[in-house]
Amino acid sequence: MSMPAHHARDDGHVLVLGGTTEARLLAAELAARSPALRVTTSLAGRVEQPALPDGGVRVGGFGGADGLAAWLRAEQVSAVVDATHPFAAGISANAAVAVAGTGVPLLALRRPSWRPVAGDRWHPVASLAEAAAVLPELGSRVFLTTGRKDLAPFTGPDRLHALDRLRFLVRSVDPPAPPLPPNVEVVLDRGPFTLDGERALLRDHRIDVLVTKDSGGAATAPKLTAARELGLPVVVVQRPPAPAGVPVAEDVEGALEWLVRVLRIA
Repeated sequence: MSMPAHHARDDGHVLVLGGTTEARLLAAELAARSPALRVTTSLAGRVEQPALPDGGVRVGGFGGADGLAAWLRAEQVSAVVDATHPFAAGISANAAVAVAGTGVPLLALRRPSWRPVAGDRWHPVASLAEAAAVLPELGSRVFLTTGRKDLAPFTGPDRLHALDRLRFLVRSVDPPAPPLPPNVEVVLDRGPFTLDGERALLRDHRIDVLVTKDSGGAATAPKLTAARELGLPVVVVQRPPAPAGVPVAEDVEGALEWLVRVLRIA
């Protein structure tokens, strides 16, 4: 007498475009929720020793939107969560184009923007170039926390001559490649950062102006509180919006709820 075959449960395949704390938390939650769900996190490979998430990991680019679309088809991806850095506009745009051609559902996981509170002296700007342009009017000892890949507007032949008189403190996870801003000191460190640590850093280096991108989240927010306490001006580069038509979740819980609906998993 033949017995009915037992098929392994398959909850699908989720591609997480990662590199953020939220991406790692999402991968861990998915791994714990459903062993039958395949999870692959894609990392750009820009950090030399990234914190690796649970599940499968893919390092390196896809070759643009067409390459990503081909990978989605080949790997039978059921859903994509774009949990990249809020300023990773290129991969976000490629993801939107790729899923449009494959029909794979896409969600953008974006931590909320920072919001100024009483006592903040924020100077919102639309770009790094605009940030460089306003710096000479605001201070002379600059704490530059835009990341090692975003130093070009503050250095090189196109920089404003007025920047030559400024002193820069640059913080990044890995050493930035030259060219660097003039009169620069580099601090290698990885968040999360503490308020006491940020207070000490600003005081020890006699910082009088801070430059940051609106990354959101708690890991690097203490620098904003420390700057507020010291009455320092903060140049805040505004983040680009998510691609048009892509739904957005502000936290891991929201992303999980979306995936449950899309994949019909428990």
